[in-house]
Amino acid sequence: MLGSFRGRDCAADALVNALADVGARPRARTTWWFAAAIVLVAANLRPAVVGVAPVLPEIQRSLGLSATASGVLTALPVLCFGLLAPAAPRLARRFGIGRTLLGALVLITLGLAVRSSGPTATLFAGAVLVGSAIAIGNVLLPGLIKRDFPHRTGSMTGIYSMAISAGGALAAGTTVPVARALGVDWRGALAFWSLFALVALLCWLPHVRWVDRARGMREVRVRGLWRSPLAWQVTAFMGLQSLGFYATAAWLPVIFVDRGFDPATAGWLLALASIVGLSGSMAAPMLATRLRQQRAVAAGLTAVAALGLLGVLLLPGAEIVSMALLGVGQGAALGLSLTLMVLRSPDAAHAAQLSGMAQCVGYIGAATGPFAVGALHDLTGSWTVPILLLLGVFIAQATMGALAGRDRLVAAG
Repeated sequence: MLGSFRGRDCAADALVNALADVGARPRARTTWWFAAAIVLVAANLRPAVVGVAPVLPEIQRSLGLSATASGVLTALPVLCFGLLAPAAPRLARRFGIGRTLLGALVLITLGLAVRSSGPTATLFAGAVLVGSAIAIGNVLLPGLIKRDFPHRTGSMTGIYSMAISAGGALAAGTTVPVARALGVDWRGALAFWSLFALVALLCWLPHVRWVDRARGMREVRVRGLWRSPLAWQVTAFMGLQSLGFYATAAWLPVIFVDRGFDPATAGWLLALASIVGLSGSMAAPMLATRLRQQRAVAAGLTAVAALGLLGVLLLPGAEIVSMALLGVGQGAALGLSLTLMVLRSPDAAHAAQLSGMAQCVGYIGAATGPFAVGALHDLTGSWTVPILLLLGVFIAQATMGALAGRDRLVAAG
């Protein structure tokens, strides 16, 4: 927990320094209000997905879903992250980044309402709407940060990934307690997060016009990126760390409930991983930008996450320690994957194209994680085989991270 407090202090210092870079903009943009709006948008990119896990056992009982069907439910938004990623830049060019992000927040709010409206069909339809909206934010928000804070790549990427982790932690830890406090079922628990998206929408609204008037990012055709082994290594690292995160976020609370934990306690254990992971999300980008190679960082943080997951399997009763290790490793992996997209690119055009490639392919691959874990549990009746599968994913992640962390650049076509 001390690491998360230190990460929070570093984030505050970095945010102050980054805001100094905005001095050339209109005075209103130098306020904390603009920074808060960016952070709030980022914080809404995970609650709609992670918030399902603590109430998934209740959803299964209520609608009679199998573990496989539940895996599809949790995988759908992640699949949309990948499938809709290529559409985000086109929407931004057509309507502007500010308006497109505003539309994404509207769609998140609407999707949460649809998902919690009642029958099974709307549950899955709402998941698709939510995933499509988050896909837009996943792609556009890093580009907006890169455009407005070009000299603070490490610190601002850390703040961005830290906000994502914080949103996930909030959803994991408070979904069940809020539902109990309000006296609602899983539908009301999921609908509650539409209020969080609405707050971000209202905070973002005053900045839309200025963001779209600011200088844009020129579209430059980048050739040969999809034939670059290094680009595929960055993409694989992004996809594998996402697969591990969404698979564990979807099923670890269910595993803990099967062990006899109360659903609220299971949710808080998942939240603990995200809270502790804040320090990793902040520290990894700042460390990575100070090193010529990031191979040791990628392998080390993956090993920490693997130790945490191994503890979940082998050390019942030590869930707090295991989840803390898992959270630090996964939080750092997220921050490092976003940073590698910039560090391995020779210019902004390549960085944008590599980000789109990594998120498109990476998230499509990551969507198999929750589904595969649920299907294996149905086949084996045990959680041991699915956890061993995820440990194999961590080995592949470390290998790809060591390759992507070499001091090289994708070829400039």
